[in-house]
Amino acid sequence: MAQNNMQALVEHIEKVTGSGNIGGEQLLPYFEERSYAKKAMLQEEGKACLWYFFVVKGCLRLFFTDDNGVEQTIQFAPEQWWLTDLDAFRNGRRSAYSIQALEATEVLAIDAHRYALLPEEQPLMQKYFRLVYERAFAATLLRVQMISRMSKNDFYELFASKYPEFMQRIPQKVLASFLGFTPEYLSELRKKKMEKKS
Repeated sequence: MAQNNMQALVEHIEKVTGSGNIGGEQLLPYFEERSYAKKAMLQEEGKACLWYFFVVKGCLRLFFTDDNGVEQTIQFAPEQWWLTDLDAFRNGRRSAYSIQALEATEVLAIDAHRYALLPEEQPLMQKYFRLVYERAFAATLLRVQMISRMSKNDFYELFASKYPEFMQRIPQKVLASFLGFTPEYLSELRKKKMEKKS
């Protein structure tokens, strides 16, 4: 299992950087393999943020609970995505977010000390993380722009067309919180879409 999980990370590094100059045996000492059941909490809001997770199998979500007690989902991490409260992780702070497994999930977890050593001892990882962060930042800006500029219906249609398989994996209540909808509004949109098809 260790080799298979590490191979998933190696393949992602090769895909992102275009380089095959790193192997699983070089990365193994930095990571811990972990498995989580569906709905398990990997990180709780307000507690120390000790781990950065690379998803090998399954799906995670990053969320916070607002003043009204409503969960607001900020980000998803399916296979080959990274997830943590990066600011809290890097600076040894308490997390402003919670992380939950939406499915049975397998991850590679790295702590802050080993994360700091990794790019120093494995130079390719500097390029890898820079490219990962650039893509994540661009995706975040695009999401903010879409929420600001598009109607709720258009935003839903675009998301559904870009990520049809992903839409089936996510519970409706969680998806609604990510899209900025109420579950009832999302239910109505889905109902109208089904009526159009029939």
